[in-house]
Amino acid sequence: MKASPELRDWIAGKLDPVAASGEPGAGQQSDFDLNPDMAPERDGPLVQAAVLVPLIERPEGLSVLLTRRASSLRRHSGQVAFPGGRMDAGESPWQAALREAEEEIALDRRHVTLAGQSTPYRTGTGYLVTPVVGFVSPGLSLTASPSEVAHIFETPFGYLMDPANHERRHYDMPDGQRRHFYAMAWEDELIWGATAGMLRALYDRLFGASPA
Repeated sequence: MKASPELRDWIAGKLDPVAASGEPGAGQQSDFDLNPDMAPERDGPLVQAAVLVPLIERPEGLSVLLTRRASSLRRHSGQVAFPGGRMDAGESPWQAALREAEEEIALDRRHVTLAGQSTPYRTGTGYLVTPVVGFVSPGLSLTASPSEVAHIFETPFGYLMDPANHERRHYDMPDGQRRHFYAMAWEDELIWGATAGMLRALYDRLFGASPA
């Protein structure tokens, strides 16, 4: 998918406007969509978080910038993720997403053109994550924060938006319960869990709800 002005406008038109407040947009998708009997890992209100979905505008087409989390992190170590994290008090989703991208990979917000917000995603661990989509010019020098990010890589947007590449996998919990999740394999990386769920939700947002 080449990043023509028409494509940029089309993507932005399918998204929610960036919110000025700290509240996510209406509606949500979640880990529970594939696991309706799954119990949340913790009680209490959901933790508000945001991620940046950076679409790199390369001459050959759009690509999605992703990170592999550092192995030293306490939670989700070694997993593929978007830059992002929990929102600070008073932050909007787009402010949190841009701040986290600066902290994690040194992506200067001046080089990000926000397109809009995708569908909020609820995780089984108690987070409600708002994906903020932004267009990024190529050629930027990015630096991974070693305490948070082990690797930065890109995957073609067209590949991730092809439902043929959305695998439905599962793993068995120690208590015998089976958990289902989406996964997208690209070269040596496996995009799965909440990150794959958010990409699937973005596909549904852009192209219409896909068959289960």
